[in-house]
Amino acid sequence: MKFVKKISVKVCAFAIIFFALITNAQQSKEIKKTFTAIKPLPRDLEMQLAQSALPPHLRDSASVYILNPEKGFELARKGTNGFSCFVARTGDDAMRGKWPLKDYRDDILYPISFDEAGVNAQMKLFFDIAEMQAKGMAPQQLKNLIQKRYKENYYKPPAKAGVSYMLSPILRTYINPDENDSVANANNPHIMYYAPNVSNQDLGGTTPSFRSAYPFIILQGPHGYSIQAIGTEERASINKTYESMLAQLCQLNSKWCISQADLDGPAPMHHHY
Repeated sequence: MKFVKKISVKVCAFAIIFFALITNAQQSKEIKKTFTAIKPLPRDLEMQLAQSALPPHLRDSASVYILNPEKGFELARKGTNGFSCFVARTGDDAMRGKWPLKDYRDDILYPISFDEAGVNAQMKLFFDIAEMQAKGMAPQQLKNLIQKRYKENYYKPPAKAGVSYMLSPILRTYINPDENDSVANANNPHIMYYAPNVSNQDLGGTTPSFRSAYPFIILQGPHGYSIQAIGTEERASINKTYESMLAQLCQLNSKWCISQADLDGPAPMHHHY
């Protein structure tokens, strides 16, 4: 009789745990439904867009990550040259400023790459954002957590000098995230060099502007970068190479359309740094 009672207690306990797990899973799905769903890009297009962040000689041998909106970033191709690239759909810009992050936008495109030093440091932030968003964390809760982690030095700067290429012909993100949530497109391929705790004065940098031929510092502090815009000819070559990709993106979402005037003219001023 005691044996039967023990079995019954175990069965009840198991049933309680089982139903609790189901309830939590259902609640998580319901929470996700309250936020804007991120629609994945066509796989081939996303891989091409991710690799567009890199210079030609690095693209074919780099690791490429694809966003699974239900899980986060997943390795699509293992590279051999130490570089990794991906397209963030909720970038680090969304975590800046005091303005409330009320929803996850579905129109952000942030092609970016990191060398090995950056993979082991800076890239973790982007992957954590994608994973927690996929799990259903509320936007403002996520923003609060990331800002808390920054203050606590949870995200470490790269252990050595290195480079993050952002050479893609398209970037759509927040214009001035330290102040507000306005968003815009930019056609400003550039290179970012890790510059922890280096000031613009230390570098002799110019006023931050992608119209400048000289470097400048952004995000001064442990995660600072020195920015170098590429030349007019190099930018024109990138735009020409990716004409078809830009056309596909424009067809998918009108917010991703870049005018021919922007492609032909000087690199636009972009204040999101």
